[in-house]
Amino acid sequence: MADASQTSAPDADARIDVSPARLMWRRFRKHRVAMGSMVLLFGFAIIAIGAEFFATTDPHLPEAHRSLMPPQSIRLFDGSTFRPHVLAVRGHRDPQTLQRVYEVDPDRRIPVRLFGHGYEYRLLGLIRTDRHLIGVTREHKGEPAIFLLGTDVQGRDLWSRLMLATRVSMSIGLVGVALSLLIGIVLGGFAGYLGGWVDMTVQRMIEILRSIPTIPLWMGLAAAMPRDWSILRVYLAITIILSLIGWTELARVVRGRFLVLREEDFVKAARLIGARRKRIIFRHMLPSFYSHIIAATTVAIPTMIISETALSFLGLGLRPPAVSWGVLLQQAQNVQSVALSPWLMIPAIPVIIAVMAFNFVGDGLRDAADPYGQ
Repeated sequence: MADASQTSAPDADARIDVSPARLMWRRFRKHRVAMGSMVLLFGFAIIAIGAEFFATTDPHLPEAHRSLMPPQSIRLFDGSTFRPHVLAVRGHRDPQTLQRVYEVDPDRRIPVRLFGHGYEYRLLGLIRTDRHLIGVTREHKGEPAIFLLGTDVQGRDLWSRLMLATRVSMSIGLVGVALSLLIGIVLGGFAGYLGGWVDMTVQRMIEILRSIPTIPLWMGLAAAMPRDWSILRVYLAITIILSLIGWTELARVVRGRFLVLREEDFVKAARLIGARRKRIIFRHMLPSFYSHIIAATTVAIPTMIISETALSFLGLGLRPPAVSWGVLLQQAQNVQSVALSPWLMIPAIPVIIAVMAFNFVGDGLRDAADPYGQ
C-alpha cells in the first residue's frame, strides 16, 4: 500500500502542477492563424533589431544619378548554372520628357552572395562590421549593385530605408502602448476601486482628452516642436504624446471591470484580512481579467503604429532625416508619383501586415486567456 501511494503521488502532483501561463500557451497553440501571425511579428522584431544587417546599402546616402530607379530582381540561375546575380541598370535623360529613364544591361551581371560586404555599421550598436545578409562580391563592391525595392527621389535605397523604418515604427508602437498600459491600468484601477472624487476626476480627464479634435491637436503639437530638435528628441516626444492620448480607452475598460469586481467575495475577503489597496488591485483584481487587458493592448499597438504612420505621412509626426513607415510614404502623396513610381507605395505593405498580425495575435491571446472559453 505504501508503494502504491508513493508511485501515485508524483503522478497526481504532475497533473496538478500546471501553471496558468502553461495552460494559456497550450490553448494559444491551437489557434493556427494567431501562431502564424506571431511568427510574422517575430520576424519584424528580428528585422528591427538587426536593421543594418538586413540593409544592402547605406539608407541615408543620396545619389541623384539613381533617382527613382525601379526595383531590381535577383536572378538565381545564369543559364543552367546556379549563380545568383542582378543585371546592371543604365540610366539616361529622355530628351523629350526630360525624365530619367533606366534600361537593363543584359551583358553586365553583378554577382550576389549571402553575408556579403557593404557599408560599415555597428551591429547592435556594439560590434563594428560590414557584413550584410545580401551583398555583392568583393570585386564588384563599388558597383550599383542591389536595389531590391528601387530608389526614392533622392536616389536612396528603398529596401534599406524600409529595414530601418521597421525599427522606428515598431518601437514607437511598443513603447507607446507600454506607457499607455501603465497609465491606463493605474488610473482606471484606482478610479474603479476607490470611486468618489477619484473616479470623477479620472472620468473628466478622459472626456476632455477624447473631446479634443485629433487633427488640430496634432497640428498644434507639430508647430510647438522646435525645428532644431534632434531625431531622438522628436522620437521621444511623439512616443510620449501618443501615450498620453491613447490611455483613455484602456482606463475605461479597467474601471468598468473594477466596479464589478470590488463587490466580489474574494475582494471583500482580502480587504477583511488587512490587505493593502495596492496588493488587492495588482494581485487579486487585475489577474482576473487579463484577457480584457491583452485584447485592449493588442488592439492599441496597431492603432499606435497607424497613428504614427498617418501623422508622419501628413508631416505632423517624425520628420526627415528620421526614417519611419510614415516618412517613407510621404513621397507617395500625389497620384502622379504613384503612377510613375508605384514602388514608392511598398512601405504601406508592412503596415498592413503588422496591423493584421497584431490583431490576430490579440484574438488568439484573448481566447487563450479567457477562463470561461471552451
